[in-house]
Order: sequence, then C-alpha cells, then structure tokens
Amino acid sequence: MGLCPGQDMRKLTSAFYRCPTCGNAVEIFSDEFRRRCRKCGTAIEKENVPNCAAWCKAARQCLGPERYAEFLRKNQRVEDEEFSEDTNQGSEL
Repeated sequence: MGLCPGQDMRKLTSAFYRCPTCGNAVEIFSDEFRRRCRKCGTAIEKENVPNCAAWCKAARQCLGPERYAEFLRKNQRVEDEEFSEDTNQGSEL
C-alpha cells in the first residue's frame, strides 16, 4: 500500500510528551497515535488523534483494521465524555 492520500511526509511534525510513569520525554510524530517510552515501556498516547481519520474515506485502509477500530472506540469514548459533561452542566443550572 502506498502513502495515505492526504499525507505529505515533508509536513510531519513532532511533539514531546512526558511519560507519566518515569518522566522521560517521548517524541510522538503527527502521524502516530502513541509510542512506547524507551526507558520504561509505558504506552504514551496523544490527546488528539489525527484529524484526517475522522473524515477521510481511506482512513480504514490507511490505519489498518486494528488501529481504525481503536480510533473509533477512542473517538466514541471522547464523544460520550463530552455529552456527559454537557448533560451534567445542564442539570446544575
């Protein structure tokens, strides 16, 4: 399989995340969901997944079945939490 139709390797970015277990800096690139800490092996996940997976027709092919299913589960969990927060805020008024 070739590159994702929307992916341009020249535009990749990266950010450093602090490992919650050992404090090590872990670099995660913009095309990744998570990476393991080299020091302790803890899986570090980005807060926001790549936006293209939410709208791209090729997302399932690009991510593969496992990562796509994980994206759907995580995305649903975030939507459920946002709905719960909205509902809770409304009941307090």
